[in-house]
Formats: sequence, C-alpha cells, structure tokens
Amino acid sequence: MTVQRSISRRLKRGLGLIGVAGTVLLLAAVAFFYSVTFTHLDARAAMIRAIKEMLEHVALPLVVLLVPVAIMVLRVIRQAFAPLEDAAARIEAAQGHERGFRIDASQMPAEALPFVYAVNDLLARLDQAARRQEAFAADVAHELRTPLALLSLELDRLDYDDAARLKEDVAAMRRLIDQLMLLAQIDAAEAAQTAPEQVSLADVASEVVSAVAPGIIAQGKLIAFDTRGQAAVVNGRREAIAAALRNLIENAARVTPAGGTIQVFAGPHALLGVRDEGPGLALERLRDLVQRHRRADHASKDGAGLGLAIVDRIMAAHGGTLETDPADRELVLRFPAT
Repeated sequence: MTVQRSISRRLKRGLGLIGVAGTVLLLAAVAFFYSVTFTHLDARAAMIRAIKEMLEHVALPLVVLLVPVAIMVLRVIRQAFAPLEDAAARIEAAQGHERGFRIDASQMPAEALPFVYAVNDLLARLDQAARRQEAFAADVAHELRTPLALLSLELDRLDYDDAARLKEDVAAMRRLIDQLMLLAQIDAAEAAQTAPEQVSLADVASEVVSAVAPGIIAQGKLIAFDTRGQAAVVNGRREAIAAALRNLIENAARVTPAGGTIQVFAGPHALLGVRDEGPGLALERLRDLVQRHRRADHASKDGAGLGLAIVDRIMAAHGGTLETDPADRELVLRFPAT
C-alpha cells in the first residue's frame, strides 16, 4: 500500500526540527558562556548557578516565544491549505449535478494555480466529450431508426408468410438500437455528471410489466408482478432502469416454455428481480455474457448476451449490480441503499 505524502505534515515536521535544533544550539551556546563566566565558583556551585540562569533567562523566554509561534505557524499552514480543502468539498458536492462545474481559482494560492488550471481544463474536455457523444448518439439513432421505420411500413404492404416474422425481426432491431442509444446516453450523462431523479422501483416494475404483458401473453406465457416488502426509491434514470428490467423480462421470456409463468418482483428494499422457468443462469455464464468486448461466439444465439451487457452497464452507472441465482432461476437488479 502506497503511503501518501502530506505537505502539511512535512512542513510541521520541518519547522519542529528547526525549532528543536535551534533550541539545543542556543542552550549549548549559553551553557558554554556560563561555564566561562562562572570560573570563580566551584564546579557544583557553577552548575547550579548556570542552570538557574538558563531557566530564568533562556528556557522560560523560549517557551513563551515558541508556543505562540507554533500556534501561528500551524494556523498559517491550515489557512494555506483551506482553499484546496474547500475545492475538494465543492467537487465532491458537485458529483451528480449539472455539467460545467469548474474550480474557482480566485481564492487559490499562486502555487496551486497550475494544478487548478489543469483540472479545469480536464473538466472542460470531459464536458466536450460528453456533448460529442450525445450528438453522436442522436445522429446514429436518427440514421438507423428512419430506414427501419420505412422497412416496417414496406413489410406491412406485403402479404406472405415471412412478412410477420420479418416485422418481428425489424421490431427487435429497433428495440436493440433504442437500448444502444440509451446506453450511449447513460455513458454521456455519467461523464457529464448529470443530476439523477428519484425513481420508485415498484412503479417502474408495474409500468414495465403492463407494457410487455400483451407480448408475453401472445407467446402463450403468463407474467405476474408482486412486491416483496417495502420497495425502495432510488436515485437514477427512470428510462434506463425500465430498460434494464425489460431486458431481463425478455431474457426470461426466451427461456420460459409455453404455458410457463414469468415472475417479476420489486423489493425487499432496493431490488428488482425476474424469475423464469428456464434452466437458470450460472454465475460464470453471466460473467461471459455481460462483457461487451467478448467475441460473438460467447454470446447466446438469440442475442441475450448483448441485452445482459446493456443491463450490466446500466446497473454499473447506477452504482448497483446484476446478480444471478441459478437455484431459484432469478436475475436480480440490486441498487445501492439510499
């Protein structure tokens, strides 16, 4: 473990050593002077007289002088570092709020200005990168959604057996594009430290279940929702949390046989979960699926890997985790306690 060096501690130690060394040298000089001055006395009397003189005229004035000097030096050191501590507190308080935050250089000591300017420059570049990423996400969404919408309209005009299947594929592509755009927006918002909102997990789960229920029922499967204890209110992006839960439900629908039931639950506390009637997802398999940089042969044939990778990234942006319970055949979104 690396020990961080403290400038304040080094200054205090250095000034303390200077004070001790100066005091020792002064006492030694005074002792030598007195040893020469009191030569007419015997050795014992000379020593007693020298000690008395040193206590009265050297030690006491040193204590009277050094104590207030030490107090003033400590206060000056503390005041010198106070702007840096204030800046650190403002940076910590600014996390999760609007972009454009900068450190106020007007109250900084001259020695710290190069560091402040470098940090402000870095913050400005992060803001620019976030804006570029948001613009890119919007451009890509427009470029991809428009042709897919036109393709869907063209498929509506076709009257043959494969048209319905192709429309489902196009709809799946549009959902995937929406999720990828959402993921890009989450990354951009995280880089820009956009302020989150308070989100009721129970409300989000109820809305998502209501939205996906018709499609689940059309597949010959059932879906149910219940709350387990008191579901929490968390800080985050509502649409991102909803997208994560929807991905888990779609993943559950892929592995649940016809006639089976998908159980969605909220709580206890800061938790959302989905139970399916599939074989269960092992922890090692989940770790493989959530790594977006893995090759395609590590993902499932039906695209579950990318969906779970998006879920994992959404949870990471919220400070939470995606967990699996193979025994109970559950996938769980666990958020940090608020």
